Amino acid sequence: MASHIVGYPRMGPKRELKFALESFWDGKSSAEDLQKVAADLRSSIWKQMADAGIKHIPSNTFSYYDQVLDTTALLGAVPPRYGWNGGEIGFDTYFSMARGNASVPAMEMTKWFDTNYHFIVPELGPDVNFSYASHKAVEEYKEAKALGVDTIPVLVGPVSYLLLSKPAKGVEKSFSLLSLLGKIIPIYKEVISELKAAGASWIQFDEPTLVMDLDSHKLQAFTEAYSHLESTLSGLNVLIETYFADVPAEAFKTLTSLKGVTAFGFDLVRGDKTLDLIKGEFPKGKYLFAGLVDGRNIWANDLSASLSTLQTLEGIVGKDKLVVSTSCSLLHTAVDLVNETKLDQEIKSWLAFAAQKIVEVNALAKALAGHKDEAFFSANAAAQASRKSSPRVTNEAVQKAAAALKGSDHRRATNVSARLDAQQKKLNLPILPTTTIGSFPQTIELRRVRREYKAKKISEEEYVKAIKEEISKVVKLQEELDIDVLVHGEPERNDMVEYFGEQLSGFAFTVNGWVQSYGSRCVKPPIIYGDVSRPNPMTVFWSSAAQSMTARPMKGMLTGPVTILNWSFVRNDQPRFETTYQIALAIKDEVEDLEKAGINVIQIDEAALREGLPLRKSEQAFYLDWAVHSFRITNCGVQDTTQIHTHMCYSNFNDIIHSIIDMDADVITIENSRSDEKLLSVFREGVKYGAGIGPGVYDIHSPRIPSTEEIADRINKMLAVLETNILWVNPDCGLKTRKYAEVKPALSNMVAAAKLLRTQLASTK
Repeated sequence: MASHIVGYPRMGPKRELKFALESFWDGKSSAEDLQKVAADLRSSIWKQMADAGIKHIPSNTFSYYDQVLDTTALLGAVPPRYGWNGGEIGFDTYFSMARGNASVPAMEMTKWFDTNYHFIVPELGPDVNFSYASHKAVEEYKEAKALGVDTIPVLVGPVSYLLLSKPAKGVEKSFSLLSLLGKIIPIYKEVISELKAAGASWIQFDEPTLVMDLDSHKLQAFTEAYSHLESTLSGLNVLIETYFADVPAEAFKTLTSLKGVTAFGFDLVRGDKTLDLIKGEFPKGKYLFAGLVDGRNIWANDLSASLSTLQTLEGIVGKDKLVVSTSCSLLHTAVDLVNETKLDQEIKSWLAFAAQKIVEVNALAKALAGHKDEAFFSANAAAQASRKSSPRVTNEAVQKAAAALKGSDHRRATNVSARLDAQQKKLNLPILPTTTIGSFPQTIELRRVRREYKAKKISEEEYVKAIKEEISKVVKLQEELDIDVLVHGEPERNDMVEYFGEQLSGFAFTVNGWVQSYGSRCVKPPIIYGDVSRPNPMTVFWSSAAQSMTARPMKGMLTGPVTILNWSFVRNDQPRFETTYQIALAIKDEVEDLEKAGINVIQIDEAALREGLPLRKSEQAFYLDWAVHSFRITNCGVQDTTQIHTHMCYSNFNDIIHSIIDMDADVITIENSRSDEKLLSVFREGVKYGAGIGPGVYDIHSPRIPSTEEIADRINKMLAVLETNILWVNPDCGLKTRKYAEVKPALSNMVAAAKLLRTQLASTK
């Protein structure tokens, strides 16, 4: 009975690695302290899997920051700006690449496929001198072996590594990254030889790019790479692991005919079409690693359904060649349900975090081998049944309302230019109006007030008074700075998704359900388990209070339905778009209540719209269609004079600009300063855009304070490609993580730059 886990979360059940990293970065603890925490986490994970009966236990899936960065270190591909002089790469160089240091910036970070995890993008070119510079894979294999656990070492495969890289600064954009294959293969050979010498009998290469739309030239690179590695790999069992989608037919052919490879891993949760390919032609005598336990969600597996799939597969590949696995690394799910002491018992019975998924994998492998744990299976069946029939999951009224949406495409009655005219008559804004994105700094004092209110240490009255005082300070500051459209600063909010989820029905929250986003940063996604509705107004009280403090327009602040969806663990018993439409209806109620309360400008953030984009071109149009439709549902009922804003965070917009225009917002503000103004190139290329637009004029992710001249220069670059009457002036993103000492001068310079340009524009007229 064979079982396998693709990879495991590194942070620890209580985020032990996060705290150890941050303490080390702050100079409060030593490298040895950090290494000790890491070694303890690794050994407890290996022991946990061994105790659960897992046969193929992964090593080298642990990382101090990111597995792609680990591969960059392995290959010695350190960009020259970090001043590395060869030898084994240590924490200094490693963390400088990840986070930058006092004198040089970090390497770029981008999303890992369509997950919320981010990896550090390798910067490569023809002059990189590759060398074997990090022995981590071999050291971790030996470390596990010394503990009595024989593991399967995991490496990011050579082809995926190159396909996920980018040409370094100064290298031609058209440079072929795959041309470096011949230079990195020798280093892979060294690692493989060392692993063999250390006693490894299996090795796993993660090649997830095989699920993408690849041309024949790219597929050819896989054939080439593994035939070069064939002699070095002989005597080892070699697993190639794919995940996050099904493998296209062409790629499946290439993959299953690779030389020297003995096993293939597939995601059978997101890749249901792969099953047909396996049934059609799976190579005789090879192992199939069947990824049937979902590594990207928190729902308990439907064990009886999985078992019947496994029995079908067994008929194709044979009993001794079938291995039960997870759909992908468990990195993308929460760590251990045991630490959830506050979750409702019924909902808890429907869930499985990483630690529970290990047990599920083993239970399936045992059942397949004829040792079915009847009690475990019947408890699982009971939980599946209770989830299907629970009245908490289904809300007839919501189902009806969502079904009724199908007939219309929910556009506002008039076009955007007519609406902007009506809004201008009401709002009377100057040209180049200034605003901010929503949040203001969250001080220690403010967090303390929220914490004490949650712990019932202060009364609701005291809490409301404290929050109103904070809003009043933020309003006064904005008036002093002479900003045109104000925000209330969001002092009452912990997080842009959690704040709304806590007030909507159908959501549950964990205490320790943390998932790594990048480096030491973790997020705690809410769980959407049932139909979503809005029992009461969520933001009207605070927005009205804020508007009553000023004569200037005060923006209402909401998170959009697609972002709430993409940043949550979503129910898997109905299509994602159904859930999104339900959330859209709840937000629509809120938008209309804000309008009734006299809020004339309402921002609906869709920071994560781009994040949900499917990996394959063929599925993207459908997603964009319902995602954009959901946004329009939220505000199709407002008057022409109500101005709808949206905000989006860094992302490659250029390929979805037409969908963004189709959202039909009155004003869109976009994070722009970090993406090197790539955004503006779209408008240079002649995309016609008639709505208001505010590309960020300075980067809020950095403590740096930009000068008035620098901001004016940025605005001028925008005016070169955008009409004067549609341009807004604003920072990139919310100011929550900054300090007031940075925010005041930066905003003051921003307003000064806008006024300077108004004067210049008036005099040229």
